[in-house]
Amino acid sequence: MEEQIKVATEKFESLLRAQIERAQKMEENPVKKDFSKADKIIIGVCGGDGIGPVITNEAVKVLNALLEDEIKSGKIDIRVIDGLTIERRLERGEAVPSDTLAEIKKCDVLLKGPTTTPKGGTMESANVALRRELDLYANVRPVSVPEKNIDWIFYRENTEGEYVLGSKGVEIDGVLAFDFKVTTDKGTKRIARAAFEYAKNNGKNNVAIVTKANIMKKTDGKFSKLCHEVAEEYPDITAEDWYIDIMSANLVNPALQSKFQVFVLPNLYGDIITDEAAQIQGGVGTAGSASIGDKYAMFEAIHGSAPRMVERGAAAYANPTSMIKAAEMLLRHICRTKEADRLEKALTVCTETEKKIEITRDCKGATCSEFGDYIIETLKRF
Repeated sequence: MEEQIKVATEKFESLLRAQIERAQKMEENPVKKDFSKADKIIIGVCGGDGIGPVITNEAVKVLNALLEDEIKSGKIDIRVIDGLTIERRLERGEAVPSDTLAEIKKCDVLLKGPTTTPKGGTMESANVALRRELDLYANVRPVSVPEKNIDWIFYRENTEGEYVLGSKGVEIDGVLAFDFKVTTDKGTKRIARAAFEYAKNNGKNNVAIVTKANIMKKTDGKFSKLCHEVAEEYPDITAEDWYIDIMSANLVNPALQSKFQVFVLPNLYGDIITDEAAQIQGGVGTAGSASIGDKYAMFEAIHGSAPRMVERGAAAYANPTSMIKAAEMLLRHICRTKEADRLEKALTVCTETEKKIEITRDCKGATCSEFGDYIIETLKRF
């Protein structure tokens, strides 16, 4: 056991030094691209695996319809990037194959389908790897339920917490295992500032800081403290502390739901609670997600690759709403607000007010492709 302790201690020192180096690199702020003035915008598309290629294809169809003129003129280039399937990742032994990553880095934004993360072993999530490699520190997830007066937006820290070292823990055989959680000053302040900037720019006056700082005193304690330091720069916005457990309960409390506006929270809590919020909206299949950094941005569904759905031969009936909402978020990010507004209106008609066809869980309703065609046909009205 002494030898195992020595190995574990050496490994921790290596991880600690690497994280200090990562924190120092955050000071190198890249120049943000102004998409409103860009001569050319490159949109990369990775279908992923499982139901990923099926639902991503519908989102691409919608983008092609909305951006047809700019695609024809060469101002917008939509590039399909292969190589992010579970089979190829396992074959290469890389969460994101290096050649695929190189192609992704040639793009400005990425539309990405769900990807499968193997259970056990040491291969990390492709999402985690992409967030780290592209420094996509802000995971942004909106949730809207107008009839309940719910208009929420979540700013989840995307590159730290439990996820940054999730595949690099240590184990003493037959005794115990350790995983690590990381919170840096720079990483916390930049996600906090993103949340407060959104609140300021969108007429919001309340930001909920969600942690478990009473238990995780170093990491969550630092996160809460630094968020409040940033909050001092925004005197017109109220910053409130909430613990993740009671916030999980309050999201389903009708008396409090309309109170909340903007949330900022560490990585793991954000991952869990945004799925809960999406379920309140109508299910994880209804929610899009953006992972945004200073240089790159990635847009995707919040749900996974649904391997069980594929196994039972039902992938053709997967609901593409989440990926189409992700496409709407992508359009807003690249300053195509008019096109995003058209898509938002079409989605509302197709999923809420008209609902000529619906995708049902029993696979007896519309197919994914039929629903995509319905969206495109509805776009012609706006």
